[in-house]
Amino acid sequence: MTPFSTYDFKDRKAIVRVDFNVPLSKETFKITDDKRMQAALPTINKIISDGGSVILLSHLGRPKNGPENAFSLKHLCEHLSIISGAKVFFSPDCIGSQTEQAAKNLKGGEILLVENVRFYKEETKGDISFAQKLAKLGDCFVNDAFGTAHRAHSSTTQIAASFDNKDKMCGLLMDAEIESAKKVMEQTKRPFTAIVGGAKVSDKVLIVENLMKKADHIIIGGGMAYTFKKALGGNIGNSLCEDERIETCKTILENAAKKGVQIHLPIDSVIADTFSATAQTSIVNSADINEGWMGLDIGPKASKEFTAVIKASKTILWNGPMGVFEMGPFESGTKAIADAVANATQSGAYSLIGGGDSAAAAKKFGVVDRISHVSTGGGALLEYFEGKVLPGIAAIYQ
Repeated sequence: MTPFSTYDFKDRKAIVRVDFNVPLSKETFKITDDKRMQAALPTINKIISDGGSVILLSHLGRPKNGPENAFSLKHLCEHLSIISGAKVFFSPDCIGSQTEQAAKNLKGGEILLVENVRFYKEETKGDISFAQKLAKLGDCFVNDAFGTAHRAHSSTTQIAASFDNKDKMCGLLMDAEIESAKKVMEQTKRPFTAIVGGAKVSDKVLIVENLMKKADHIIIGGGMAYTFKKALGGNIGNSLCEDERIETCKTILENAAKKGVQIHLPIDSVIADTFSATAQTSIVNSADINEGWMGLDIGPKASKEFTAVIKASKTILWNGPMGVFEMGPFESGTKAIADAVANATQSGAYSLIGGGDSAAAAKKFGVVDRISHVSTGGGALLEYFEGKVLPGIAAIYQ
């Protein structure tokens, strides 16, 4: 594999798999958040500045029955032209003779965005012949879509087999994602604190188990914390709970104690009588929630304790919010964590935020610019921290 930064793209047609799965407004199909497009610009700009041309592959949404206007990448063309400063062409198909001719006609510095690869069912099936048709569009392949690196799809994994090792590589975004993950798991500065939130224990079991091999502290918040509290004999009222995971929680707590890993659960919670921004609220001990009430955020004591742990950390991974931060009455805990991670980073810690909800929280509370790295890949990053091989990356190195 040739390092992307040293590859000369002059007069080369580079197929770049990007993750342009951006949110669009339902009425006008305008982009409501372009951070994934912005994240791909350094890779695109390097190819263009070398004198190469760019053929972009991406998916958008989850179309079920072939082409659908709501999932067409044509809605991204105008904005891509504005933010890249390049001439952008669009192909209404991602394979076929017309698309191949459009790619062939590209001049240095120009971009061809082809239609949604998921309009073909072969894409998600990892069909090799479909991947070979995509590969006909260019001379080299760059995978810069970390957000889909955990999918063994045609355009993320199978396509790489059509290129020699010297002509396939990871892009700058992918390299940055891999490097940031390695800093957390392989070049760890201690103390290492992992903050894991979200609704369900079942979604995070593997990541918690794998992090116990590395972390000094694991902070658990969000809805999943109440299954742990119930496992310890607490009363959690109507809080979210996976009864079938209670034994799993007990095992995690026992194993953490054996390994010397400190698990931090919220000592208090902001509770509500309904799941609503206008609900009645109260602050109580997290193990003493009355029937009819549910925990929707960590409380002030928990925020203070968690902040102290984060402040003393040198490596921080944050995946998952502490509560229903989208609702004003239940945002304080997640905001406290966001501020604590940002402040620790400013004091010299390395911080990595992964997952859509955590990234959204970081943006909402204005700390993105004070975090070491905010990942573009939620599912891919989770699987990396679960210890799984990501097929989209492995294919580049084969």
